[in-house]
Amino acid sequence: MQTTGSLKCMKKIIKIIDNISGFSGWIAGIFIVVAMILIVAEIIWRTGLSSTLYIADEYAGYIMVMLTFCGLAYTLRERGHIRMMMLPRFIKGRAHIIFNMVCFAVGFVFCIALTWFTFVFFLDSYVSGTKSMHVSETYLAIPQFFMPFGAALMSLQFLAEFLKGVVMLRGDTEGLRILEERDDLGR
Repeated sequence: MQTTGSLKCMKKIIKIIDNISGFSGWIAGIFIVVAMILIVAEIIWRTGLSSTLYIADEYAGYIMVMLTFCGLAYTLRERGHIRMMMLPRFIKGRAHIIFNMVCFAVGFVFCIALTWFTFVFFLDSYVSGTKSMHVSETYLAIPQFFMPFGAALMSLQFLAEFLKGVVMLRGDTEGLRILEERDDLGR
């Protein structure tokens, strides 16, 4: 049986991971704004000067990868990922919490593997000095860095969600932000 000291430590870890995920959500939001500015600048440049920035399409793609991976953990924290809810609707109480914990454990293992494979991908580009074939010759390790970074953050968030299940089973969720799945399609 866990002591109250370990429960406090677990709650602190959950809060830290939730805060990191919130920060990564802000980073994703900033990337959305940067992408929008880049696309609007390209539109103005093409319309007003009958020319192009040459990098807008390429960098918009990089930014999409960066914001997607940075937003994964935040989206999990906010229960924004699509889930199949047919089976969980029939499970109630402690069984539902345990079912969610199993799902979070599977997600954690998957994200650890995703982190590893994206890190190898990033490391290969870093070591070989791979550059894009476009005009900009962008050093590809820079946008690829966000893939293992975001996958690692999502792994941490899966861990936090699992730990939230442990805390819920203990019945002491005071001070934690616990979101439940909604049955309806809206939020």
